[in-house]
Amino acid sequence: MDSKEQLKIAVEAADSKRGEDILALDVRKVSLLADYFMICSANSERQIQAITEEIIEKQEENNYEVKRIEGKEGGKWILIDLGDVIVHVFHTPERSFYNLEKLWSDAPLVDLSEWLD
Repeated sequence: MDSKEQLKIAVEAADSKRGEDILALDVRKVSLLADYFMICSANSERQIQAITEEIIEKQEENNYEVKRIEGKEGGKWILIDLGDVIVHVFHTPERSFYNLEKLWSDAPLVDLSEWLD
């Protein structure tokens, strides 16, 4: 399994459903949890669900296992555990409140420019 490929699939899937402020943190040197954290925002619960479903569908199409999904019922913050990649899909106000980017500020940003439209 290639965690960078999983990240690319997740980023492109979120972008295709108009995920906003998509970023990825390379947490390999600061966490044992995963290689990458991907974070994106959406303006409605419907959009959060659409982004989540697209990421899951694209991962499965590429034979990657979705290990766990948390928060799908609440709809304000959904976590998708892909093993080496953890995806956070936030409603915009919740993203500001939890501010994972600051919490994990020791982790360098991944350049996603090639993967985003």
